[in-house]
Amino acid sequence: MKHISILVPESSVLDSITAPRYLFTAVNNFLAQAGQPPLFDVHLVGLQKEVRLHDGLFSVHADSVIQDVKKTDLIVVPALFGDLNAALALNKDFLPWIRAQHKNGAEVASLCVGAFLLASTGLLEGKICSTHWLFAHEFRRMFPNVTLVADKIVTEEQRIYTSGGANSYWNLLLYLVEKYTDRSMAILAAKFFAVEIDRNSQSAFMMFNGQKGHEDEPIRQAQTFIEENVTAKISIEDLASKFAIGRRNFERRFKKATNNTPVEYIQRVKIEAAKKWLETGRKNVNEVMYDVGYSDVKAFRSVFKKVTGLSPMEYRSKYNRGAVRV
Repeated sequence: MKHISILVPESSVLDSITAPRYLFTAVNNFLAQAGQPPLFDVHLVGLQKEVRLHDGLFSVHADSVIQDVKKTDLIVVPALFGDLNAALALNKDFLPWIRAQHKNGAEVASLCVGAFLLASTGLLEGKICSTHWLFAHEFRRMFPNVTLVADKIVTEEQRIYTSGGANSYWNLLLYLVEKYTDRSMAILAAKFFAVEIDRNSQSAFMMFNGQKGHEDEPIRQAQTFIEENVTAKISIEDLASKFAIGRRNFERRFKKATNNTPVEYIQRVKIEAAKKWLETGRKNVNEVMYDVGYSDVKAFRSVFKKVTGLSPMEYRSKYNRGAVRV
């Protein structure tokens, strides 16, 4: 039987504690109905027996405190809530215990922005990781030695798992169910919980918000210029000249400051504008394409799909129910 420790951190999201407990317990029930023994021994584990969450509105009673758990097979790190630096400080005593358990053979899975707590252990150094797309800039700033793949819903590397944002953690939980049982059980659980199985990208949900929390003022001005001229065809040479910086130096500084090349940034700004018009407007895809400064249909569709994981028509159909289908 697999011993599962679902952490109950201070300042965490209640749903990301109850969901894994519900899922693994439900799988035990499915196994019992099939005449098989339970597979998961599920425990809520805290720094103290009672943890009050969401400004004291909810109280979670842990089954164990970390000192009582000498060995576990899987640690689930729930999403954190509120000020992340404060949340990490409140939960710092989890870190040596997680490191010790992983060294002793345990797997560790973080849900959504639980990746910040997992990364604080040092176990993600030099590894890939996902988290909620909205916190990508902050994560990269705090953990520069971790390779963030913010578009991914599930990552796995050396007994460490991470998930994308919000409800994406259900896909990681189903991934673990399939790993520990089989495909048919994962499908049964997906159907029971009405979760779309095998989603591998959160790109369609991501909203681009250019990183401006840096000290390079000319680059920040260049970002603003790009954002204010979304319909224009902007070249890197024009930008470098406008801000009196040599092209190679401009590209280097832009990448360092924003984590995007200038070309990537221009594309992301234009696609973000296109997404908004496709969500709310009644223009067809070609009209929107021209509005964001593209004239090549193939190029526009290629970049759009690269950024969102969907074609422009698929995106429009998904998010704009009132659009005229053309």
